[in-house]
Amino acid sequence: MLGSALWFILPAYVANATPIVLGGGRPIDAGKKFADGRSIFGAGKTVQGFIAGLAAGTFVGLLQGIAAGTLSRYLALGFLLALGALLGDLLGSFIKRRLGIKRGGLAPGLDQLSFVVVALLAASPLALPSWEIVLTIIIITLPIHLATNFGGYKLGLKSKPY
Repeated sequence: MLGSALWFILPAYVANATPIVLGGGRPIDAGKKFADGRSIFGAGKTVQGFIAGLAAGTFVGLLQGIAAGTLSRYLALGFLLALGALLGDLLGSFIKRRLGIKRGGLAPGLDQLSFVVVALLAASPLALPSWEIVLTIIIITLPIHLATNFGGYKLGLKSKPY
């Protein structure tokens, strides 16, 4: 079950992590403010990071498709999971800004799960895993997210260890 869950959600995990390494540049919200006067997403959500994450997650889907022998299905699934993960991350940032939580601020649950939930929703027209796989994904995402963020912090890629 764990292996199936990781295999399924891997494009989303890669898409979510890639902007930390390959991001930078112009913010997606172009520095504009929302009606409440706060940033829409914040300077950490960039066009370059979004495109890099989408490409990386889709590439993982391509590799999965080659390995599984069903290229078009996995390529499409990788794209949907990557797109959903990135949109979910943007949604999480939008909510954090509305709550007055600044970039890098901690929002337990929201930080770890918004990208996974939206990724699963985005992929659902093409592939809906069993509830056991979904539950496993949700359970494993918290420790994986915390561990990878801590690793990014130790490597100097993130300013905070969470």
